[in-house]
Amino acid sequence: MSKKFRVLLFMQVSWLITLYARFNRDFAEFYVLKVYPVFAKSISLFTSAVNFSLAEFIIIVFVITAAVYFFITLIKTVARKSSRYFKNFLLNIAVLLSVVYFIFVIFCGINYYRYEFTYYSGLEVREYSRADLINLCEILINDANETRSKLNKAGGGTAKLFEDDYYKMVEKAKKTFDNISEQYEVLKGDYPAPKAVFFSKVMSHFQITGMFFPFTFEANVNADIPAYQMPSTMLHELTHLRGFMREEDANFISYIACINSGFNDFAYSGIMLALSYSMNALYEEDLDAYERLGSFYSDDVKKDLMQSANYWRQFDTIAVKISDRVNDIYLKSNNQKNGVKSYGGMVDLLLAYYSDAR
Repeated sequence: MSKKFRVLLFMQVSWLITLYARFNRDFAEFYVLKVYPVFAKSISLFTSAVNFSLAEFIIIVFVITAAVYFFITLIKTVARKSSRYFKNFLLNIAVLLSVVYFIFVIFCGINYYRYEFTYYSGLEVREYSRADLINLCEILINDANETRSKLNKAGGGTAKLFEDDYYKMVEKAKKTFDNISEQYEVLKGDYPAPKAVFFSKVMSHFQITGMFFPFTFEANVNADIPAYQMPSTMLHELTHLRGFMREEDANFISYIACINSGFNDFAYSGIMLALSYSMNALYEEDLDAYERLGSFYSDDVKKDLMQSANYWRQFDTIAVKISDRVNDIYLKSNNQKNGVKSYGGMVDLLLAYYSDAR
């Protein structure tokens, strides 16, 4: 058996590891708590040495290299009228994918099968009534209005979250996670700061606000998004870096970290994140209640929501549909059965959180 075919065995090994983690959550949890931090801390020690996104650099280099390799292979295949070059191209791609998938499983794939955050928070998710959802939305609207009034105003009524530069905001994000880790020890860890992506506008075209890149252990943030969405996005990606890969967990942890940060801008960002998911759920459940509660937004909150809607509307293209479909497949293949709908699982956590608080 040639070396290339032996490397293909990495794919089978990856599947076996994933299958074992799927049916043995104690193994997955042990791995995340004891083994994953070794990889995360040792590799991020090097990747954090540079202040630009290595993930972005790697993706660009990979896309260019793959395109050049494909066209060279195509030219050789046509010019020499031999399929040997194309077959070798496909074999090399398969080998690369095997290695990449193995690294993915080791670096974060197993994390999808760990216990949910409810295991550590003690929250009990159950079925809730429409009245519970309406009450949640009312609480969040009041919180948004009150917190927004504490923030300075910039042109157009947008919350001025960038009085400090990006790197000072990063320091706030790290302090915020330190604060919440005092309450939830499982979130403790000395991990690198989130990095701004240079080609953030490209991410916006696919409506991606942030991305955790497991091969470099970097939390990457779209720096072009509306200002008030930035803090919660940073904390969402930092949550992934701390081993919680499920989207509902990352969103909820981001929310509770924001509202307990001690920073009004972070609190507002977290509240608006929670409000967005909750009101979207109410829209599907009770349109009349949705429209009634929408009238309770303060003028400043309305302006922020309008700015956000206008920003994202310009990227409502076919690329977004493709991105959503790819993300849906990715999530479903990694133990999130609801796919992109798993983001909506945050509402259940919010309902449990406020039900427990009463």
